[in-house]
Amino acid sequence: MSHTVITIARQYGSGGKTVGKMLAEDLGIHFYDREIIRLASDESGISEQLFGAADETPKSGILGRIAQKIYTGEVLPPDSDDFASTDNLFNYQAKIIKQIAEEESCVIIGRCADFVLKDFDNVISVFVHGPFDFCLKEAMKKFSKTEDEMRRFIQKKDKYRGDYYKYHTGQEWYDARNYDLCLDSSKLGFEGCVEAIKAYAKVRGLSLGGQDRL
Repeated sequence: MSHTVITIARQYGSGGKTVGKMLAEDLGIHFYDREIIRLASDESGISEQLFGAADETPKSGILGRIAQKIYTGEVLPPDSDDFASTDNLFNYQAKIIKQIAEEESCVIIGRCADFVLKDFDNVISVFVHGPFDFCLKEAMKKFSKTEDEMRRFIQKKDKYRGDYYKYHTGQEWYDARNYDLCLDSSKLGFEGCVEAIKAYAKVRGLSLGGQDRL
């Protein structure tokens, strides 16, 4: 393929989303985050609110903590009893992610995109992380919470993301083996992360740029 997709998973407060936006702007390509939800809603006809409620949120209860529904690529038809289930909502988001990856260079944030696109040769999967104190400091810049409140919020958010990833992929969110690059934003800075991704793409011989936009 003549285009490249960068997927970014990130710890809360690490600036992964900021890195993704900066990279997309630098390269002149699309940045996909919650727009995936709108596109999946349009594709399926299922309410965007339902997609939003299930977005990177694990199943609740004991079953949700134990069971897994590893993504296989199947999308359930409208006549299925589970058509609007959280599992099928994920399937539709994954369908959109694959469609995008086949058509254009872009940056995709979260949503297990690295796993969904694991068989694509034109993908760079990135995990942006940082020490907890760094993530806490960065998060405190955006929200008016006490330090203790923010600490609990970050821990809860990252647990949600990890559980969500485990449920849909069967793998550990933190495992470096799931990604091409693991970048510590506290050491590299956001701009340094952008440059590291671009350098990696060059070494891989992957084309970056927005010339192939729909």
